[in-house]
Amino acid sequence: MNFTMTRSAQRFIRMMIMADGGPSAGFRMHVTPGGCSGLNAEIAVLQEPSPGDAVVEQDGLKLFLPAESRLLLDGVTIDFTDTAAKTGLVFQDPKATTCSSHAH
Repeated sequence: MNFTMTRSAQRFIRMMIMADGGPSAGFRMHVTPGGCSGLNAEIAVLQEPSPGDAVVEQDGLKLFLPAESRLLLDGVTIDFTDTAAKTGLVFQDPKATTCSSHAH
């Protein structure tokens, strides 16, 4: 699969799996189009992949990715941000157009 995870994203996902699942669990990312970044994700720690999920191992992390997520994550960098405005995973998609403000 053609996406990249930053070290901070890997650390966040690893902490989530350890907190909620244990060593055999995986991190499910259901990615949908939307939002200024171009992508939204619902995340969950699960013991088993859901039907139709692909299991992607990256840097020792087990990711469960539905088909739509695999398409949307192509070429994307997954980062983690921890700021006053937002804490969580951020998807940097070179294909996405950023929000432009239109005056009405």
